[in-house]
Amino acid sequence: MSKLDDTIHRVTQRVIANSKDSRSAYLDLMRREADRRPEHKDIACSNLAHAFAGAMEDQEAMKNRRGPNIGVVTAYNDMLSAHAPYYRYPERLKLHAREVGATAQVAGGTPAMCDGVTQGEDGMELSLFSRDTIALATGVALSHQMFDGVACLGICDKIVPGLMIGALRFGHLPTVFVPGGPMPSGISNAQKQETRQKYASGEIGRDELLESELGSYHSPGTCTFYGTANSNQMMMEMMGLHIPGAAFVQPGTKLRQAFDRAAMHRLAALSGTTERTLAQVVDEKAIVNAVIGLLATGGSTNHAIHIPAMARAAGIRIDWNDMAEISRVVPLVARVYPNGSGDVNQFHAAGGMAYVVGELLDAGLAHADILTVWDEGFAAYAKEPVLEDGALGWAAVETSRDETMLRPVSDPFQSDGGMRLLTGNLGRACFKSSAVERERWTTEAPARVFEDQSDVLAAFKAGELNRDVVVVVRFQGPRANGMPELHALTPSLAVLQSRGYRVALVTDGRMSGASGKVPAAIHLTPEAKGGGPLARVRDGDVIKVCAEMGELSVDADLEAREPAPDREAEWGVGRELFRMMQAHADGAEQGASAMLASAGL
Repeated sequence: MSKLDDTIHRVTQRVIANSKDSRSAYLDLMRREADRRPEHKDIACSNLAHAFAGAMEDQEAMKNRRGPNIGVVTAYNDMLSAHAPYYRYPERLKLHAREVGATAQVAGGTPAMCDGVTQGEDGMELSLFSRDTIALATGVALSHQMFDGVACLGICDKIVPGLMIGALRFGHLPTVFVPGGPMPSGISNAQKQETRQKYASGEIGRDELLESELGSYHSPGTCTFYGTANSNQMMMEMMGLHIPGAAFVQPGTKLRQAFDRAAMHRLAALSGTTERTLAQVVDEKAIVNAVIGLLATGGSTNHAIHIPAMARAAGIRIDWNDMAEISRVVPLVARVYPNGSGDVNQFHAAGGMAYVVGELLDAGLAHADILTVWDEGFAAYAKEPVLEDGALGWAAVETSRDETMLRPVSDPFQSDGGMRLLTGNLGRACFKSSAVERERWTTEAPARVFEDQSDVLAAFKAGELNRDVVVVVRFQGPRANGMPELHALTPSLAVLQSRGYRVALVTDGRMSGASGKVPAAIHLTPEAKGGGPLARVRDGDVIKVCAEMGELSVDADLEAREPAPDREAEWGVGRELFRMMQAHADGAEQGASAMLASAGL
């Protein structure tokens, strides 16, 4: 194991310094919360009776405090394939708890929307703010103060960040995240992508497209492309919040069941101790490790928003400058669809997270000394899980089993990480360089300005974009309309690119982890609403998007122009219920959260 890289050390120390006061305040609060947590004997009997009434066969054990009580916060629903496997988890986790003298209760459920279902639809405007709703629901679930440890059941885009933010406010408790695993692989990603582009160009019809999509998303489990959901699972490994190796083991397997048992047994062992609480595990080094993992694997751009938000909930300050500086020294060692040909099942089979962690540790590119939920420290996450005589075990991963998906640090796919920070007179934006061929990292072309993605698609179909063009989609920020993902634009823009045009996207909205091969400056801040620079751009202005130099600029005198008027807020699909979150959300770089901003976090 090599000495920690100087840049990672320097950035970590800067994060620690910038977080000094807020982190200290957070840890003080967690100590007070631990001290003031009511003892069983001090709680009114009526309160206890209410808490035990539904426990049935565990009532006697809970009444007599025979062992710790684990609170399960679940994001189960069967509209999300990733969360459908959680249906039987409560009864199974209770059995696993009883095996070691503990009890378990479902403390509460959280909403869990699917961005894949709402892509391109009005409901997508609720997506980002669902993270804060999940955090609030997690807070409600744990507010009963009846638990000695927490099992968080969640996987997808906003669910894990929301669970994390909420659970961190109860950081005096030990907490383990329990994933459900990816669905088996469907049709090849190349075939899926080809079919989408054929549909976008009018070569095939809707029936053929639907059959193709059903061949890809076909059964319970996480979607198999490396988007935000699977990036979440990677980050939980990098932060030491899973049982080691749990991220990408498929649902319903004996190995998956062994992980679920191990999670409950581990929580029972940690409950009542003060050694590995969530507040202790999620420190500055753990957050930096999450960034490192994101960059090394080409993970979802959404985490440029979620990581700062999760960090804030733990009193930690990290920004895009920190992430960009780390990106310069962390090489891209994984290519998983849409940044490569294989999916997460193939990634896992090639060595997966165990190989990634091992490579990063050996090269001094990750913090080896983080506190994890597992006794053996972060080095334990550099081994892959196996079943040994029916029991969970781990084995070393010496080499990549598929160098089209995983490469050593000494011979990476790309010498730097998967994201770059762009700055200029249009503001600050993120660029996912790992998804884009290097010859497309710079695009300079006239702008075509839109305020709704449906108008982009209409212009594409009308042939109006058949030229070199920078497509601007504005008034898509958190305060404008909740910052929806604009993933539905990717197939059409990719078609233009395949026709030989230089194409780029500039937006204050989001793209998902499946953003694909079109160069895009996203999460632009300040957003257009309220007069940000993007509100002053006009059709024909020449915009330069350059990931090589980190530049995002326009050749116009923006100060001499009046901004376009703010768009009126839309009604329907429940969007009006989220006006408060829109009105008070802070910028994308801070995490785009009204909840955290209003709490002074």
